[in-house]
Amino acid sequence: MLKIGCHLSVSKGYAHMAQEALAIGANTFQFFTRNPRGSKAKAIDTQDIAAFLNLAAEHKFAPILAHAPYTLNPCSAEARVREFALEIMADDLRRMEYTPGNYYTFHPGSHGGQGIETGIDLIAEMLNQILLPSQSTLVLLETMAGKGSEVGHSFTQLRQIIDKVKLQEKIGVCLDTCHVYDAGYDIVNDLDGVLEELDHIIGLDRLHAIHLNDSKNPISSHKDRHEKIGQGSIGLETIINVINHPLLRDLPFYLETPNELEGYAHEIKILRDAYI
Repeated sequence: MLKIGCHLSVSKGYAHMAQEALAIGANTFQFFTRNPRGSKAKAIDTQDIAAFLNLAAEHKFAPILAHAPYTLNPCSAEARVREFALEIMADDLRRMEYTPGNYYTFHPGSHGGQGIETGIDLIAEMLNQILLPSQSTLVLLETMAGKGSEVGHSFTQLRQIIDKVKLQEKIGVCLDTCHVYDAGYDIVNDLDGVLEELDHIIGLDRLHAIHLNDSKNPISSHKDRHEKIGQGSIGLETIINVINHPLLRDLPFYLETPNELEGYAHEIKILRDAYI
């Protein structure tokens, strides 16, 4: 069965997100842990969590994916910005244990002119402070498009971060189709080659989730502008190839396309009908 969901709002609670997902044909979802442009988080409601866990078990949900706020920058040149990222992500991981065994992804950040090596060191340093042997949440580095001084737009950079993390069993990768295409990986004409490179550098065993997005821009644009499925430069054929690829088809897919629920429902139906 295709494991697919979209991005939903946590403001009404986990159980409500699960019900919204089911209503549009999804069997998982992604959500921001808190305001994506700030630091405020909704208080944990244990009754809501219990209702969600029951729904997820009943309907055999794939792992849900929590997304860190966009404002976090673990490799900023400013110490207070790095400290803020550490505080928020550590708190997020504590909160994630109310829904054990799921995923948490984040943008590695921008080094701001310090250099890629320094950026990688700072990201790994933060991860080594917040990852705990006892946690059940798997933390995923997201593949990036390469805007400005972004870290993580190449498989090599992500591997260099992973190599510096002590608890490597707690870390993995989330591949974003728009981001990797904008970064220069030609998933349209050479999906097999891209996956072979990913396996050689990072290891496909570390790939746990896929952000399924079309792109408004051409390959190697480094723009990071998502488009609706089939309406961008990646195209529907490639997206269908991704969900049916033997190395990817069993992974959970999360839509981040510019849609409301009705649009997500339409995309999910298209993809379910195309899933072999």
